[in-house]
Amino acid sequence: MGKLMRFTVVCVVLSVASWASAQPVPGPAGVVSGEGERPHFRVATFNASLSREPSGQMLDDLRTGKDPGARRAAEILQRVRPDVVLINEFDRDRRGEALRIFMEFYLHRPQSGQEPIQYPYSYAPEVNTGRLAEVDINGDGKRTLPQDAYGYGRFPGHYGFVVLSRHELRITHARTFQNFLWKDMPGALLPDDASTEAPGDYYSEEVQEHFRLSSKTHVDLPVWIHGRIVHLLVSHPTPPVFDGREDRNGRRNHDEIRFWSDYLSFQESGYIRDDAGRRGGLADGTNFVILGDMNADPFDGDSTQGAVNQLLKHPRVNTSVTPSSRGAELDAEREGRANERHRGEARYDTADFGGPGNLRVDYVLPSKAMKIRRAGVFWPAPLHPLEDLIETSDHRLVWMDLAFTR
Repeated sequence: MGKLMRFTVVCVVLSVASWASAQPVPGPAGVVSGEGERPHFRVATFNASLSREPSGQMLDDLRTGKDPGARRAAEILQRVRPDVVLINEFDRDRRGEALRIFMEFYLHRPQSGQEPIQYPYSYAPEVNTGRLAEVDINGDGKRTLPQDAYGYGRFPGHYGFVVLSRHELRITHARTFQNFLWKDMPGALLPDDASTEAPGDYYSEEVQEHFRLSSKTHVDLPVWIHGRIVHLLVSHPTPPVFDGREDRNGRRNHDEIRFWSDYLSFQESGYIRDDAGRRGGLADGTNFVILGDMNADPFDGDSTQGAVNQLLKHPRVNTSVTPSSRGAELDAEREGRANERHRGEARYDTADFGGPGNLRVDYVLPSKAMKIRRAGVFWPAPLHPLEDLIETSDHRLVWMDLAFTR
């Protein structure tokens, strides 16, 4: 067989395999999926990477109605059709104009022939990214962004997040933990200055009196679904990289994740205090879903001390089903390199980081009081016609269909 013919056959085989492994997302959600079964609802997390620089740039780009990243993100949402979705890396402006335009110009309009999607409820909290601290955090004698922000960002609201929902968000009952100090977590993994004998002293005492745990914010946001309250536990911990031997970002990532683990544990949550002064965590028997880009893989990558296992192994968290995709598996095979050394199964990956390879960093983790019907990762296989949609971000949307067990 000639080289040209062999190449043609290979391309055809790959194309057929890609079509077969696309795993179209089933739906719609929010319906009864079988006789006698309870209604289910679809929850998703999606780091859409829509943040831009400088301040206001994302808003200006969205106003055109033709921003390619926003159109791809909107099409993914229209195809998956989650009832509730967390969108990470969406810049926050005080008037909420960017969010309004994203919904009106992108979600409310058909993308590539898809049915528009409406979210009557939304929530975009204030975040620590780009918020200049009262002290010189990096100790260079001046206070400047982004180095001296509470969370890395070049302007207030940079790398923010938003929750969109078809169901009523009980915003007045939300608990936020934007101001909680890292030092107030018992046993905090505060970074250490190896040149001194004192432990956990990478940041001065003055800085520690101001340094906040959350790089964005942690939010407990109740949502009313099918006559029940579900607590959305939302955050976006800092990446555990871009630091030195002191591992300041890795340690912070670990403790940002630990916060939710403690929040779910009665004996561990007594130290927690929200921005309104209320103490304690989430009561036993309460329905919840942990959502977010945790920037931590349970097996691979640079996270500190298996950070995300604090959630994956928590007795209140339902891990009976792990979202997966054939696309992630095929992509890892195609790219090779770092992926060949990974210990975790490629089908569970949710992000493609190039050099470090593909990792599982985005999570939908419900309480054991809820049943997982179906789950998946929107990752079209190589050569599939929808593959270009994932160019909008290095992360993939993760979704899960849930139902109450009682």
